[in-house]
Amino acid sequence: MSDGRTITAHEPRTVPWLSVVFGYGPMLPIVGGAALAWWFQGETREALVTLTILWAGAILTFLSGVRRGLSFRTEGGPRLAQIVTMLGLFCLGFLALVAAALDDGSVALALLILGYAAIAVLDPIAAKRGEAPLYFARLRPFQMPIALVGLCALLTLTLRG
Repeated sequence: MSDGRTITAHEPRTVPWLSVVFGYGPMLPIVGGAALAWWFQGETREALVTLTILWAGAILTFLSGVRRGLSFRTEGGPRLAQIVTMLGLFCLGFLALVAAALDDGSVALALLILGYAAIAVLDPIAAKRGEAPLYFARLRPFQMPIALVGLCALLTLTLRG
């Protein structure tokens, strides 16, 4: 029950172990899918590319929801930057999924690369402004490049034909 007082969140700058597991864990299928796609040929390769794109799109839309959820805890209410970031990430993830459904892997991958790169840059800024947990400033710059390596490898493979 609330008594009307404002509660200020106190949080560590160090990345909690559960955030390490659930932060880095979902990036591994992106890198793994890319590595396997480079290894295999034909229909297996196509399936691996599609599944990796779908996974990365699902994770990106999930991360947009994380941004929205964080806006609920912002003192003074959600900030415009939080809402714009959430909508931008959601749209990039959704459009990547649509592009994958339309069998345009290159477009899907380009959209995903843009979304994951945006998180790597914007989440540390949001952490410093109090719009995200402080540990995002340490987690995201190392977490997102893992996905970006996999996505760029897939884009290179897709463009090669």
